[in-house]
Amino acid sequence: MLDHLIIEFDKGLRTLFSEAHSVRPHPDAGLPDAPLDEAEKKHAAALMRVNHSGEVCAQALYQGQALTARDPAVQQKLQQAAQEETEHLAWTSRRVHELGGHLSVLNPLWYTGSLALGAFAGLLGDKWNLGFLAETEHQVGGHLQSHLGSLPQQDVKSRAVVQQMYVDETKHSEMATQLGGEELPAPLKTLMQASSKVLTHAAYRI
Repeated sequence: MLDHLIIEFDKGLRTLFSEAHSVRPHPDAGLPDAPLDEAEKKHAAALMRVNHSGEVCAQALYQGQALTARDPAVQQKLQQAAQEETEHLAWTSRRVHELGGHLSVLNPLWYTGSLALGAFAGLLGDKWNLGFLAETEHQVGGHLQSHLGSLPQQDVKSRAVVQQMYVDETKHSEMATQLGGEELPAPLKTLMQASSKVLTHAAYRI
């Protein structure tokens, strides 16, 4: 148990303070860096910072959920999805810096809260654990779609990253439902949306 906790603690440190790496090619590889004015660059960097913070939360959620999941098959699926989320960290981090932006200084806060939330969801049982995951990814997909509508049209590099993230998040949501995830009560969905808005507004600015 101690070894397992040390490994998970190391994962958290690497999520927050190490450069993430992608096994797959970056979605924007080979695409041109379109000319953007300063306002467009600042806006695009802020949106990608929000997406990066969202991926920090996703890493923590998956980690917490895998720690408390009961079914080994569910644990394996969560760990597989977490690997894809690590790639999202790499994609968004690089794009933020390419646009001249910075990552959110609040990421340790997002990570800690999401880790606790994920562990709590896992303790409720696998069907609720997976239901929480499915709803989280569904809401993330909605945010990504809104970003595609807000990013400058000529910023094809950022748009390519967000589009691939949307494909992956949709797949994760469908996976959780297929594994037996229970649909969450409407009040909980609303609470999740409100919490997400707090993160979005804060990460956009800080």
